[in-house]
Amino acid sequence: MLVAVQADGAIWDAETSLRELADLSRTVGLEPVDEISQRASHSDPGHYVGKGKLEEVKERAALDAIDVVVIDDELSPRVQKNLEDELGLRVIDRTTLILDIFAQHARTHEGRVQVELAQYEFLLPRLLGRGGMLSRQGGGIGTRGPGETRLEFDRRRVRQRITALKHEIDDIRQHRGRSRQRRRQQAMPLVALVGYTNVGKSSLLSALTGSQAQVADAPFVTLDPLTRVMMLASGQQVLVSDTVGFISKLPTTVVAAFRATLEELNEADVLIHVVDITDPRAAECSQVVHQILGEIGLRDKPMITAINKIDALPPGMVFGPPPDADTFVVSAQTGAGLSALRERIDVEVNRETPWVAARIPYDRSDLVDLFHRRGQPVRVEHRADGTEIEGRLPSRYVERLRPFLLARDPILAGSRRAASR
Repeated sequence: MLVAVQADGAIWDAETSLRELADLSRTVGLEPVDEISQRASHSDPGHYVGKGKLEEVKERAALDAIDVVVIDDELSPRVQKNLEDELGLRVIDRTTLILDIFAQHARTHEGRVQVELAQYEFLLPRLLGRGGMLSRQGGGIGTRGPGETRLEFDRRRVRQRITALKHEIDDIRQHRGRSRQRRRQQAMPLVALVGYTNVGKSSLLSALTGSQAQVADAPFVTLDPLTRVMMLASGQQVLVSDTVGFISKLPTTVVAAFRATLEELNEADVLIHVVDITDPRAAECSQVVHQILGEIGLRDKPMITAINKIDALPPGMVFGPPPDADTFVVSAQTGAGLSALRERIDVEVNRETPWVAARIPYDRSDLVDLFHRRGQPVRVEHRADGTEIEGRLPSRYVERLRPFLLARDPILAGSRRAASR
């Protein structure tokens, strides 16, 4: 049985949220047979739903022979225990489902480490006095990843494991940092695909780059960033990276554990927000994506919107002209609209990362370090009067180097031509 509370200010109604919860439940092997929702200003602090609704859950669960109750929000350990005591049934929440799906799809060592950390941090506060709950999880939802025997460790050993996993993720972050440094040296801009889960990001990656990415009609198929090279019409090569999909009520433990992965978005020159036009919740899903991007500090990152899956629209339905110059209507399956999208990417990456040539005095080594950290240097020479450095640099940093730009720098030349006019 699926249970939801539609609180004031929710992005969408309970019926829509329950449809998504049903999809998540089926993905982990549960079969939803009934659902109950309640409209309230907020969830009940003791049992999630009010007393009357709790009695209705009991009655209908008995009639339908329910053995699992799935809650459409993250539950505190106390509320989960209260519900299990009242209902006499196993209760799992939305976060448990999402973590279990992540565990199913973790293919690489990095993915498994990130999922295991998220699971442990979610389960740690639930270990105290909950031995019975953990024993009932054997062979079921929430046991993928760490596994039953590890979940029975005491809290001290779990904390030790969390510390070890965090060290591993720090190592992963350092490795990613070195990989980003190599990319900068190759002067290749990075374009990152973002969007709600299951909107077709992996299909679009394959269509844009001519590579093969794992594709499936299921949530969270992509956990580990997959990066491929795309050739633009100008002859420039750019890297295109597919990232983990977002979802409403994304657990904070997941965001924290996937910090190393999400840092790839911070390094991107341009984000491509992929939207599934066939989803009736497309507007709300877009709102969720923008909200999460804001929470991780990417609200102001340059963004192009790709409205995907126009080939799947019902016969006779035609999508009108895009609302602005940064929105493109495409089909990853048929290739429609991809040429225009590539052209826009070409313009954007070159505008945001102009070519810069500068000779920086040795007493301003901080600017050389800035160029290496934030730019893509392709030539560095140490001369008598300073370090000569040349390559691409995000436009937001160019002003800091302006006093040291060389005469052949196109930015400097352009400003001089404007002054002469």
